[in-house]
Amino acid sequence: MQISDLPYPDPGVPDARSGPRFLWWLGRGQLGGQAKSLCWGLLHFGGIAGLPYTVGLGIDAVVDRDGARLLWVGGLIALLGVAISVGDAMLHRTAVTNWITAAARVQQLLARKTAELGSALTRRVAAGEVVAVSTGDVEKIGWFVEAVSRFLAAALTLVIGCVVLLFYAPTIGVVVAIGMPVLALAVLPLLPRATRRADVQREKAGKATELASDTVAGLRVLRGIGGEELFLGRYREASQQVREAAVHSARMWALISAIQVLLPGALLVTVVWYGSALVLDGRLDVGELVAAFSAVATMLYPLRHFEEIAMAYSFSRPSAKRAARVLSLTRSGAPAEAGAEPETAAEPVVTTEAVRAPAAGGDLYDPETGLLVPSGRFTAVVCGDPDLAGRLAERLGGHPMDAAAGPSVLLGGVALDELALGTARTLVLVQDKDPVLLSGTLRELFDVPASGAVAPSAALAAAQCADVLDALLQSAPDGVDDPMDARITERGRSLSGGQRQRLALARSLVTDPEVLVLDEPTSAVDSHTEARIAEGISALRSGRTTVVLASSPLLLDRADRVVLIHEGKAAASGTHRELLHGDPRYRAVVTRETEEEQRLPRLESVLTEIEESA
Repeated sequence: MQISDLPYPDPGVPDARSGPRFLWWLGRGQLGGQAKSLCWGLLHFGGIAGLPYTVGLGIDAVVDRDGARLLWVGGLIALLGVAISVGDAMLHRTAVTNWITAAARVQQLLARKTAELGSALTRRVAAGEVVAVSTGDVEKIGWFVEAVSRFLAAALTLVIGCVVLLFYAPTIGVVVAIGMPVLALAVLPLLPRATRRADVQREKAGKATELASDTVAGLRVLRGIGGEELFLGRYREASQQVREAAVHSARMWALISAIQVLLPGALLVTVVWYGSALVLDGRLDVGELVAAFSAVATMLYPLRHFEEIAMAYSFSRPSAKRAARVLSLTRSGAPAEAGAEPETAAEPVVTTEAVRAPAAGGDLYDPETGLLVPSGRFTAVVCGDPDLAGRLAERLGGHPMDAAAGPSVLLGGVALDELALGTARTLVLVQDKDPVLLSGTLRELFDVPASGAVAPSAALAAAQCADVLDALLQSAPDGVDDPMDARITERGRSLSGGQRQRLALARSLVTDPEVLVLDEPTSAVDSHTEARIAEGISALRSGRTTVVLASSPLLLDRADRVVLIHEGKAAASGTHRELLHGDPRYRAVVTRETEEEQRLPRLESVLTEIEESA
């Protein structure tokens, strides 16, 4: 795999049962790149490890006054130098390729999961956590995948170096062969504690990132209520906790690094002391001693990669765990359990085109609540519980937030959950009560998949966006005469809540889906504007199925049919005026009657009956 081949046409189905399994899945997907990196690493480390032996041979040639052999050794050293240079360059190239490939694959998977879950993602996982996974965590994961091949090359080089030294100088090679495994495994008992401290650091850093993201998102509101300093103080406290955790973790890694310096130094001293004694006894040549000393010194370089792989795994494991948690979310359920089989735990719920889309003109029916939305009608749904309305909107869109939400919603007799996600979203569009506007021009805002039957101008007029266009044009730089070319700031922060809501409504109207579900589309506008918006929606969506979840009488009065959802079930239906006069439960929700006010008519009726009987 080359960087030019990215992004993948299909990043694959990840094993998201746990962080280590996810890392293993990433590594298995890059066996070719890992093999290339391993080969170049062996060439690089092997060249470094071979230098001491050639130097030893050169010293022996000088002692023996053998010019031909010395010339041959010089050529061998030059060849090793080329191997070291080429191996180092290509090792870096292939390792970086592995890093970028792993990071790109994770980001592709996160983007695919975000598109799959839509607005339900941030209801299950904090937005700050998603940002942390797609930025910092991706780097940590890529670091581990990239470090694996270098570690394997270093480990094989150490093994080969020790074996060669045993044959080259057995008397001193035994000491090195025993000492090297001790050096490699000396820090092993400290790794669990270092890993725990790294986990704590990552957890605190993740919370600080989430707090910062939430604070920035709500900065305008915080300034309005004077709570900016309070939340900045909380972020400062969280930052200090991250700093303390980082220092606590760094101390352990400093201890590991100190051991990695102290023990190799002790091994070098031992080799020199013992080798000198062997030379004095005539059991070891000077060239062999120099070769053994140089071999130990050069093998300390690949030995450092043992510490690197330990650090990479310690930092990447919590990052992979967070990524796996996001990737294990499914369209219609919670994360898969850790003990589930790979086929069910890792595979996202992606349906196929085997189930054909329903024919146009079908009714929308929710078996869970009993809600029936006739085709081509403007239907309003009244729920006393705003949370229930939000969940119902998600269900009507075919992607409920809860796996135990009941049977799938039917459109024309076809279950939306059985349709391909793209097909379901083409048929049914849901606009939640807090829509998001992305940065860009107004023209780009309306550049969405649409039927083409509704022009942006007609949608803007129906959503009563004339004042929004004027505001955008006034804030636009000189030379911008068309409001469609005016830029919208990130998340539309320069606009009021009502203006953002109306622009989002206009965008939904432009798409012109077969079924449009609007959750409180006018909650942030005044009553006069709301009345005009209700007329605009009714006129523009004439003959198309429209569902509005609201409790505003102005919207309800424009609906062809109103359905009351009481205690999770469709309890009554009719026009707004019929229900207002004939159903006390409906009247209590729409007019906000208190329980005492609801009892007054019944009390007056009882008193009248008593007077008549007397």
